[in-house]
Amino acid sequence: MQNELIIENLKVEIEGKEILHGVNLHIPQGETHLLLGPNGCGKTTLLMTIMGMPQYKVTNGKIIYKGTDITKMTIDQRARLGIGVAFQKPPTIKGVTVSKLLETISGGKHNIDFSKADELNMRNYFDRDINLGFSGGEIKRSEILTLVHQKPDFIMMDEPESGVDIENLKIIGKVAQRLLDKTEDIKIINRKKIGLIITHTGYILDYIEADRAYIMINGNITCHGNAHEIFREIQKHGFNDCANCAQKY
Repeated sequence: MQNELIIENLKVEIEGKEILHGVNLHIPQGETHLLLGPNGCGKTTLLMTIMGMPQYKVTNGKIIYKGTDITKMTIDQRARLGIGVAFQKPPTIKGVTVSKLLETISGGKHNIDFSKADELNMRNYFDRDINLGFSGGEIKRSEILTLVHQKPDFIMMDEPESGVDIENLKIIGKVAQRLLDKTEDIKIINRKKIGLIITHTGYILDYIEADRAYIMINGNITCHGNAHEIFREIQKHGFNDCANCAQKY
Protein backbone atom coordinates (compact mmCIF):
# COMPACT_ATOMS: atom_id res chain seq x y z
CA MET A 1 0.00 0.00 0.00
CA GLN A 2 1.44 3.36 -1.06
CA ASN A 3 1.71 5.99 1.63
CA GLU A 4 0.28 8.84 -0.44
CA LEU A 5 -2.37 11.53 -0.22
CA ILE A 6 -4.79 12.35 -3.04
CA ILE A 7 -7.27 15.21 -2.77
CA GLU A 8 -9.87 15.55 -5.51
CA ASN A 9 -11.94 18.70 -6.13
CA LEU A 10 -12.29 19.39 -2.40
CA LYS A 11 -14.82 22.02 -1.36
CA VAL A 12 -15.13 22.93 2.30
CA GLU A 13 -17.33 25.32 4.20
CA ILE A 14 -17.40 26.67 7.75
CA GLU A 15 -20.74 27.82 9.19
CA GLY A 16 -22.24 27.90 5.71
CA LYS A 17 -19.42 29.89 4.10
CA GLU A 18 -17.34 28.10 1.47
CA ILE A 19 -13.61 28.44 2.17
CA LEU A 20 -12.05 25.90 -0.21
CA HIS A 21 -13.37 25.99 -3.76
CA GLY A 22 -12.21 22.77 -5.41
CA VAL A 23 -8.70 21.90 -4.22
CA ASN A 24 -6.69 19.18 -5.96
CA LEU A 25 -3.50 17.87 -4.39
CA HIS A 26 -1.28 14.82 -4.66
CA ILE A 27 1.60 13.98 -2.30
CA PRO A 28 3.39 10.82 -3.49
CA GLN A 29 5.11 8.46 -1.10
CA GLY A 30 8.38 9.82 0.26
CA GLU A 31 7.70 13.46 -0.58
CA THR A 32 7.22 16.57 1.53
CA HIS A 33 5.17 19.41 0.07
CA LEU A 34 4.87 23.03 1.11
CA LEU A 35 1.72 25.15 0.99
CA LEU A 36 2.23 28.91 0.90
CA GLY A 37 -0.26 31.72 0.82
CA PRO A 38 -1.37 34.93 2.52
CA ASN A 39 -3.17 34.92 5.84
CA GLY A 40 -6.79 33.84 5.58
CA CYS A 41 -6.46 32.12 2.20
CA GLY A 42 -7.54 28.67 3.45
CA LYS A 43 -4.26 26.93 4.26
CA THR A 44 -5.20 25.96 7.80
CA THR A 45 -8.71 25.02 6.65
CA LEU A 46 -7.17 22.45 4.31
CA LEU A 47 -5.00 21.01 7.07
CA MET A 48 -7.86 20.81 9.55
CA THR A 49 -10.11 19.20 6.95
CA ILE A 50 -7.51 16.53 6.22
CA MET A 51 -7.29 15.85 9.97
CA GLY A 52 -11.09 15.61 10.21
CA MET A 53 -11.98 18.51 12.51
CA PRO A 54 -15.82 18.42 12.64
CA GLN A 55 -16.44 22.17 12.13
CA TYR A 56 -14.95 21.90 8.64
CA LYS A 57 -17.71 20.51 6.42
CA VAL A 58 -16.79 18.82 3.14
CA THR A 59 -19.47 19.64 0.56
CA ASN A 60 -17.74 18.10 -2.45
CA GLY A 61 -14.73 16.00 -3.36
CA LYS A 62 -12.65 13.30 -1.71
CA ILE A 63 -9.64 12.87 0.55
CA ILE A 64 -7.88 9.59 -0.17
CA TYR A 65 -5.02 8.40 2.04
CA LYS A 66 -3.20 5.07 1.64
CA GLY A 67 -5.79 4.12 -0.96
CA THR A 68 -8.68 4.64 1.49
CA ASP A 69 -11.37 7.31 1.21
CA ILE A 70 -11.06 9.05 4.59
CA THR A 71 -13.44 11.94 3.80
CA LYS A 72 -15.99 10.80 6.40
CA MET A 73 -13.63 9.21 8.91
CA THR A 74 -13.36 10.54 12.48
CA ILE A 75 -10.23 12.21 13.84
CA ASP A 76 -9.17 9.16 15.83
CA GLN A 77 -9.61 6.89 12.81
CA ARG A 78 -7.36 9.13 10.74
CA ALA A 79 -4.78 9.26 13.52
CA ARG A 80 -4.73 5.45 13.74
CA LEU A 81 -4.26 5.32 9.97
CA GLY A 82 -1.06 7.31 10.41
CA ILE A 83 -1.91 11.02 10.16
CA GLY A 84 -0.33 13.42 12.64
CA VAL A 85 -0.40 17.19 12.97
CA ALA A 86 1.58 19.92 14.72
CA PHE A 87 -0.87 22.76 15.23
CA GLN A 88 -0.05 26.42 14.87
CA LYS A 89 -1.90 27.33 18.07
CA PRO A 90 -2.49 24.16 20.10
CA PRO A 91 -4.67 24.43 23.22
CA THR A 92 -3.53 24.58 26.79
CA ILE A 93 -4.63 21.41 28.62
CA LYS A 94 -4.76 21.89 32.37
CA GLY A 95 -4.47 18.76 34.50
CA VAL A 96 -2.61 16.73 31.85
CA THR A 97 1.17 16.77 31.99
CA VAL A 98 3.50 16.49 29.04
CA SER A 99 4.82 13.16 30.33
CA LYS A 100 1.29 11.74 30.70
CA LEU A 101 0.48 12.68 27.11
CA LEU A 102 3.67 11.03 25.83
CA GLU A 103 3.00 7.89 27.89
CA THR A 104 -0.53 7.64 26.47
CA ILE A 105 0.59 8.15 22.88
CA SER A 106 3.57 5.80 23.00
CA GLY A 107 1.97 3.03 25.07
CA GLY A 108 3.79 3.46 28.37
CA LYS A 109 6.54 5.35 30.16
CA HIS A 110 9.12 2.82 29.01
CA ASN A 111 8.49 3.90 25.40
CA ILE A 112 9.22 7.58 25.91
CA ASP A 113 12.16 8.72 23.77
CA PHE A 114 14.18 10.69 26.31
CA SER A 115 16.95 11.36 23.78
CA LYS A 116 14.50 13.25 21.56
CA ALA A 117 13.16 15.08 24.61
CA ASP A 118 16.71 16.18 25.39
CA GLU A 119 17.34 17.18 21.79
CA LEU A 120 14.21 19.33 21.87
CA ASN A 121 15.11 20.71 25.32
CA MET A 122 11.82 19.39 26.72
CA ARG A 123 12.91 17.05 29.55
CA ASN A 124 12.40 19.77 32.18
CA TYR A 125 8.80 20.27 31.01
CA PHE A 126 7.57 16.70 31.64
CA ASP A 127 5.81 17.56 34.91
CA ARG A 128 4.14 20.69 33.56
CA ASP A 129 0.61 20.88 32.17
CA ILE A 130 0.52 20.86 28.37
CA ASN A 131 1.33 24.32 26.98
CA LEU A 132 0.42 26.06 30.25
CA GLY A 133 2.63 29.15 30.41
CA PHE A 134 4.77 27.91 27.52
CA SER A 135 6.50 30.37 25.20
CA GLY A 136 6.00 30.15 21.43
CA GLY A 137 9.17 28.10 20.97
CA GLU A 138 8.31 25.78 23.86
CA ILE A 139 4.86 25.11 22.40
CA LYS A 140 6.31 24.24 19.00
CA ARG A 141 8.97 21.98 20.52
CA SER A 142 6.27 20.23 22.55
CA GLU A 143 4.20 19.68 19.40
CA ILE A 144 7.17 18.10 17.59
CA LEU A 145 7.93 15.88 20.58
CA THR A 146 4.32 14.67 20.50
CA LEU A 147 4.69 13.80 16.80
CA VAL A 148 7.93 11.94 17.53
CA HIS A 149 6.02 9.65 19.89
CA GLN A 150 2.98 9.29 17.67
CA LYS A 151 5.25 8.14 14.80
CA PRO A 152 2.85 9.16 12.00
CA ASP A 153 3.36 8.21 8.37
CA PHE A 154 1.87 11.51 7.23
CA ILE A 155 3.16 14.59 9.06
CA MET A 156 1.34 17.91 8.81
CA MET A 157 2.77 21.09 10.31
CA ASP A 158 0.89 24.38 10.49
CA GLU A 159 3.32 27.32 10.35
CA PRO A 160 6.10 25.73 12.44
CA GLU A 161 8.15 28.96 12.22
CA SER A 162 5.35 31.19 13.56
CA GLY A 163 6.30 32.84 16.87
CA VAL A 164 9.59 30.94 17.01
CA ASP A 165 13.08 32.42 17.23
CA ILE A 166 15.95 31.23 15.03
CA GLU A 167 17.45 28.97 17.72
CA ASN A 168 14.20 27.10 18.30
CA LEU A 169 13.52 26.86 14.58
CA LYS A 170 16.86 25.13 14.04
CA ILE A 171 16.05 22.58 16.74
CA ILE A 172 12.54 21.99 15.39
CA GLY A 173 13.78 21.74 11.81
CA LYS A 174 16.45 19.17 12.65
CA VAL A 175 14.02 16.81 14.37
CA ALA A 176 11.32 17.38 11.75
CA GLN A 177 13.77 16.42 9.00
CA ARG A 178 14.17 13.02 10.61
CA LEU A 179 10.42 12.64 11.09
CA LEU A 180 9.99 13.21 7.35
CA ASP A 181 12.75 10.74 6.34
CA LYS A 182 14.74 13.70 4.93
CA THR A 183 18.14 12.58 6.14
CA GLU A 184 21.23 11.62 4.16
CA ASP A 185 21.27 8.07 5.54
CA ILE A 186 17.86 7.34 3.97
CA LYS A 187 18.01 7.01 0.21
CA ILE A 188 15.31 8.76 -1.78
CA ILE A 189 13.90 5.46 -3.04
CA ASN A 190 13.56 4.19 0.55
CA ARG A 191 11.70 7.19 1.94
CA LYS A 192 8.17 6.32 3.04
CA LYS A 193 6.92 9.29 5.08
CA ILE A 194 4.99 12.14 3.48
CA GLY A 195 4.55 15.67 4.73
CA LEU A 196 2.48 18.81 4.19
CA ILE A 197 3.88 21.97 5.73
CA ILE A 198 1.72 25.05 5.89
CA THR A 199 3.67 28.31 5.91
CA HIS A 200 3.14 32.02 5.44
CA THR A 201 6.79 33.08 5.33
CA GLY A 202 8.52 30.08 3.72
CA TYR A 203 11.48 30.37 6.10
CA ILE A 204 11.07 26.76 7.19
CA LEU A 205 12.72 25.89 3.86
CA ASP A 206 16.05 26.80 5.46
CA TYR A 207 15.69 23.78 7.74
CA ILE A 208 13.38 21.28 6.02
CA GLU A 209 13.82 20.09 2.44
CA ALA A 210 10.57 20.24 0.47
CA ASP A 211 10.04 18.46 -2.85
CA ARG A 212 7.26 20.69 -4.12
CA ALA A 213 5.33 23.82 -3.23
CA TYR A 214 1.87 25.21 -3.91
CA ILE A 215 0.44 28.70 -3.64
CA MET A 216 -3.09 29.08 -2.30
CA ILE A 217 -5.06 32.25 -3.02
CA ASN A 218 -8.64 32.71 -1.81
CA GLY A 219 -9.30 29.01 -1.28
CA ASN A 220 -7.78 27.87 -4.58
CA ILE A 221 -4.39 26.40 -5.41
CA THR A 222 -3.19 28.70 -8.16
CA CYS A 223 0.19 27.22 -9.08
CA HIS A 224 2.79 24.66 -8.05
CA GLY A 225 6.41 23.83 -8.72
CA ASN A 226 9.88 23.69 -7.19
CA ALA A 227 9.66 24.86 -3.58
CA HIS A 228 12.71 27.13 -3.64
CA GLU A 229 11.78 28.71 -6.98
CA ILE A 230 8.25 29.49 -5.85
CA PHE A 231 9.50 30.98 -2.58
CA ARG A 232 11.98 33.19 -4.45
CA GLU A 233 9.15 34.48 -6.65
CA ILE A 234 7.08 35.30 -3.59
CA GLN A 235 10.02 37.11 -2.01
CA LYS A 236 10.43 39.21 -5.17
CA HIS A 237 6.81 39.93 -6.04
CA GLY A 238 4.67 39.01 -3.03
CA PHE A 239 1.34 37.20 -2.96
CA ASN A 240 -0.48 40.06 -4.70
CA ASP A 241 1.35 39.20 -7.91
CA CYS A 242 0.24 35.58 -7.48
CA ALA A 243 -3.36 36.72 -7.14
CA ASN A 244 -3.10 38.79 -10.34
CA CYS A 245 -1.55 35.84 -12.16
CA ALA A 246 -4.36 33.56 -10.99
CA GLN A 247 -7.01 36.00 -12.24
CA LYS A 248 -5.37 36.12 -15.67
CA TYR A 249 -5.15 32.34 -15.73
